[in-house]
Amino acid sequence: MSITKIHARQIFDSRGNPTVEVDLYTSKGRYRAAVPSGASTGVHEAVELRDGDKSNYVGKGVSKAVANVNDIIAPKLIESGLNVTQQKEIDDLLIKLDGTPNKGNLGANAILGVSIAVAEAGAGEKGIPLYQHLADLAGVKPPYVLPTPAFNVINGGSHAGNKLAFQEFMLLPTGASSFTEALKIGTETYHTLKKVIQAKYGIDATNVGDEGGFAPNVSGAEESLELLVEAIKKAGYTDKIQIALDVASSEFYKADEQKYDLDFKNPNSDPSKWITGVELADIYLGYIKKYPIVSIEDPFDQDDWEAWTHFTEKSGIQIVGDDLTVTNPLRIKTAIEKKACNGLLLKVNQIGTISESIQAAQLSQSDGWGVMVSHRSGETENTVIADLVVALGTGQIKTGAPARSERVAKYNALLRIEEEIQATSGEALYAGKKGLSAGPTPPALLQK
Repeated sequence: MSITKIHARQIFDSRGNPTVEVDLYTSKGRYRAAVPSGASTGVHEAVELRDGDKSNYVGKGVSKAVANVNDIIAPKLIESGLNVTQQKEIDDLLIKLDGTPNKGNLGANAILGVSIAVAEAGAGEKGIPLYQHLADLAGVKPPYVLPTPAFNVINGGSHAGNKLAFQEFMLLPTGASSFTEALKIGTETYHTLKKVIQAKYGIDATNVGDEGGFAPNVSGAEESLELLVEAIKKAGYTDKIQIALDVASSEFYKADEQKYDLDFKNPNSDPSKWITGVELADIYLGYIKKYPIVSIEDPFDQDDWEAWTHFTEKSGIQIVGDDLTVTNPLRIKTAIEKKACNGLLLKVNQIGTISESIQAAQLSQSDGWGVMVSHRSGETENTVIADLVVALGTGQIKTGAPARSERVAKYNALLRIEEEIQATSGEALYAGKKGLSAGPTPPALLQK
């Protein structure tokens, strides 16, 4: 079925910033998509087109991106007569219409809104759930696997006003037997952590950040890890939960000195305490020995390739590229050549189309990497990433704490998918540890 109408509008994300929503119509009905937005964005990401007019929406309006959908993309796509099930051809047309390597002309936010709406319409056209349609596009056959969630429960970095340099501390219920149980373990531990933090730091220490995590006034990473371990133990899940970090270290890298400043939020930070990549790697290795850490994201700056390669070889766990790889096949190829990491953070708005997201995941998997599908800190109620992670069968999703509706919407969508798979095939598999790579060992899910 071809497209009869496309209409974009400006709506708001979970931070109160404007973003793009797209309605796409076929004879079967209306299909809607909304686009997320990141705070700690890599310099190599596809361009999110903002108006830049400081007198409106603090410069963050998206009327240009909206106009690009309504005035440029819509007429061309309707005129093309392409069927909504032809995702790759449509995405290729969008890329060609933009004509830049980083989608800087029409904006990745404009292009992605249309690309997601097309995927929704494609599933509608075939009369199947979105995860099944996306799996068809990716060539992934059943049985479908529900992902292990990575709940971001303690925040630091540029997401929080505390002294903590590292951006995210996550709980992974790898010992659960189903996605439903993983969510139960995650929520119970989250509520236990809240009590632990309130007892130590006071009631105002449990106000939540952009992704639903807490930002207590901790002195550093070790104190945060101790809080997690205590909460996991009190909740009774010591054997069922492991820990992941997102360091987002590009935020505190001093490029001129090639050093890392763990006190970067202090304007009078002491340069004599800044450390090298090798010294930072030793700190991580110490944490890996002491705590049940199975994954570290962005441990080094996005262009500090040497530090990445050194650490990935030594760590024995999953090392995830986000700012390093920005879901971009060219950056992923370089990372594979340099053996810089063994995990990909997949963010659809870093690359800008559904087809390129699938390509990025498959390229990473071809080298034995783990793939963690991810939200952004500025989210909407759109749940396409829940369908995408099941479709790709990567077994890992990170979409915030089990709090705030724009985060929980994804987890709720996964509960529904799990229920649907159980009803149709009798059993819904849960990834557990099987989605994680560990040093040179690929994820068990890839070895099936």
